[in-house]
Amino acid sequence: MLFKNRKVQQLTGMVFITLWTASCTITSDLPIIDFKQEMRDFVILISDTARLTDPGFIVIPQNGQEIITSDGEADGDIELLYLDAIDGAGREDLFYGYTGDDIATPVSEKDYMMNYLDLMETSGVEVLVTDYCSTNSKMDTSYSENLSEGFISFAADQRSLNNIPNYPVFPYPHTSAAESNYPVTNLSDARNFLYLINSENYATKRDFIDDVKLTNYDMIIMDLYHNETAFTNLEVDELKIKHDGGTRLVIAYMSIGEAEDYRYYWDDSWETGNPTWLDLENPDWNGNYKVRYWEEEWQDIILTGSSSYLGRILAAGYNGVYLDIIDGFEYYENH
Repeated sequence: MLFKNRKVQQLTGMVFITLWTASCTITSDLPIIDFKQEMRDFVILISDTARLTDPGFIVIPQNGQEIITSDGEADGDIELLYLDAIDGAGREDLFYGYTGDDIATPVSEKDYMMNYLDLMETSGVEVLVTDYCSTNSKMDTSYSENLSEGFISFAADQRSLNNIPNYPVFPYPHTSAAESNYPVTNLSDARNFLYLINSENYATKRDFIDDVKLTNYDMIIMDLYHNETAFTNLEVDELKIKHDGGTRLVIAYMSIGEAEDYRYYWDDSWETGNPTWLDLENPDWNGNYKVRYWEEEWQDIILTGSSSYLGRILAAGYNGVYLDIIDGFEYYENH
């Protein structure tokens, strides 16, 4: 999402920096730790835990690509344990959206991101790019530029990710429904994806399922829940079949760098600093709170036991997980 990139966006200016810094007293007691390594370890633990149940479970962290190397630099040594733990890497705003929706990403920022994405692609990691653009010509450019780089992409015409775009008519690069009638059983088979994690436009789960079933996307990234009701195993199985009959992947979104106050695990008595791992509210996303992701109590919520977030995803039969706020390490490095 906007503002979840590697540095404070230029459009926010010094006012945002001042306000953000002034509100960071909660971080004053931070231990001296390697925040990048803690995030690597967390992703690896999620991957290892999931694959005990499903050896083919797909793990895709979004943004925060710097942790692919030991020193966070694009020419650094690759962290092989982390590389083995992931199948793909999500990246927002590569060609459009970094400074605003439907605005081309500055060349310097695009080149910076590309250095890491190219490293991942050549290391066997599938790159998934989400650009935020709504003009048809810019959507075309996004798709073609990503395809030329060997990336799987989605041009989102809404930053809230709450709709199936009307354009293009067929999932890129297809020009007819017949072209998408093939099985997708692993990430390398996919040529496109639909990023639809906000089901607010659908009155019921059934409405959401029926609409998505009419599409031929190779992969769907969606939320575990519609409102506060989880999708069932049978419902997820329905979504694994494209409209044309081919199979596809269904991936569950899960934020691990922020806690969300609308999730099942949230306790209304919580506030910043209580529990100790709960940090400041994200000023750009109401109800989302930074977390000390290395603390055991937060990690237990995410991955320990059948009632954990990961446990619920596995029980519902998703093919994998799309991990957000991987770049949460930047917040602690900067504060």
